[in-house]
Amino acid sequence: MITAPSRRTLLAGALAGLSVRAAASPAQAAVAPRPNFIIILADDLGWGEIGVQGQKKIATPAIDRLAAEGVRFATAYSGAPLCAPSRCSLLTGLHAGHSTVRENPEGGPQRALVEDDLTFAELLQLSGYRTACIGKWGFGPERPGQPSHPNERGFGEFFGYITHRHAHQYYPRYLWHNAGKVALGGRAYAPGLFLRRAVDFIREPSERPFLLYFPTILPHSPSVVPGDAGPYENRPWTRPNRRHAAQVTLLDSHVERLVATLRETGKAANTIVLFMSDNGPHREKGVTPGLFDSNGPLRADKRDLYEGGIRVPLIAWSPRLRPRVETRPVAYWDVLPTLADLAGVPAPDGIDGRSFRGMFDGGDGPDHHHLVWNRPRKAQAIRRGRWKAIRFAPGIAGAGPGGRIELYDLDTDLGEREDLASERPELVGELMELLDRSIGPDPRRPYGLRMTVSGDRVTVTLVNGSAVTWRRVRLALDLPGGRKVAARQEAAELAPGEKISATFRVAGRGVVTGSASFRTDGRRHTFRRAYHHQRGLV
Repeated sequence: MITAPSRRTLLAGALAGLSVRAAASPAQAAVAPRPNFIIILADDLGWGEIGVQGQKKIATPAIDRLAAEGVRFATAYSGAPLCAPSRCSLLTGLHAGHSTVRENPEGGPQRALVEDDLTFAELLQLSGYRTACIGKWGFGPERPGQPSHPNERGFGEFFGYITHRHAHQYYPRYLWHNAGKVALGGRAYAPGLFLRRAVDFIREPSERPFLLYFPTILPHSPSVVPGDAGPYENRPWTRPNRRHAAQVTLLDSHVERLVATLRETGKAANTIVLFMSDNGPHREKGVTPGLFDSNGPLRADKRDLYEGGIRVPLIAWSPRLRPRVETRPVAYWDVLPTLADLAGVPAPDGIDGRSFRGMFDGGDGPDHHHLVWNRPRKAQAIRRGRWKAIRFAPGIAGAGPGGRIELYDLDTDLGEREDLASERPELVGELMELLDRSIGPDPRRPYGLRMTVSGDRVTVTLVNGSAVTWRRVRLALDLPGGRKVAARQEAAELAPGEKISATFRVAGRGVVTGSASFRTDGRRHTFRRAYHHQRGLV
């Protein structure tokens, strides 16, 4: 059995000289500057499938302990009611009315990210974090070097499945490690491999902070676990249901192992763990979520825009966070700006997300006027305050040729049973107008540090895609072999939307590292990106 990949893409970069100002609130001050991050993303885990949110038949002690020791967001929303668009929202900070990937494959080609998709991994990697994605990526194609590959979107290491369909195989013939395939021959249980590699990644000694994105495939269908169903083997349930329960408890044990590794290595105190699920529970290949009350009081499940399809578990944990339950809504497009806020990196402008860092201790959270979900040609939903409207396309979910709009008061009807659309036509009209205005093209500016090569010349370009002016900007290039900076380009300030470039002449081969330093609000930032002259980005 292969316990860990044997090849690694080398990514040059040094710890940025980033100084995060002292936090104003106790919870913010409790987490040291430049924290590590672990994002655990379950696959199709329902809001009610963890004990702390009412689950009675499936044991999840480790996840429940995270919630008891951390911050449980009881009103957290995924980016979509199904895999690919939800993950795109999580990674890029855009809701599915603006994001690049708005649909699952649905029998067609796997949807892909593009060069302009700045992910939270790219943002942190630029500022000096070492980054890894271990598990299910969920965007195609299966080809290295193209813009949608995780190595191109900010992950220094990738081990797992690239496409959605490949991730349905619990005993795959191969997995990807960076630009190549690791042959497995269908003999190794993939979630176990992911856990081992994640543990090794946490243990790696480094002076740099880390981001570990751990998108496991548990408990997605099919309901496959090594051996029997463990404590559920003799329950009077169908085989798929017994094994689904075993998958959830296995996921719980993986969470326990990751947290234990943080404690063993002394990294727990400076690490923030986010535990979440990409959408509501599935009812595939014989699994019946009603048996487990997988959504508690919520209506429907995966693929639906009712609360059961999009309201999901979200827990933030760190030993220094004060335990609490937060009921104000947050959404997965808020994760990118939250990580940027905690790491002290300027967030990109034009995204839909807002930082929820302040909610860790009951302070300010995202001031969303409304939240939007979009399933092209199927259904759309909008929540504004207590009101939620769902618009079904013609012929979808029993809608007639003119479609159908439903309206619910979530304060009094969390289960979305009483449709009030006919009683509040003016409110429905307002929400539909707002929904239409909220869906359109990508609103972001370009952002980041880019390197291009032409012959013996390397051009370094810094683009300010944030909402604040960057001051005392300086570009430089370090030559192969550790030699000093070749040349320098400076600017007093770089306004939002502006860019600055410098071109350097480079002789010979080897890794050159472009860097950009600048200041915002008294903080110094350094972005770095490496390029292997005559071979390309590394």
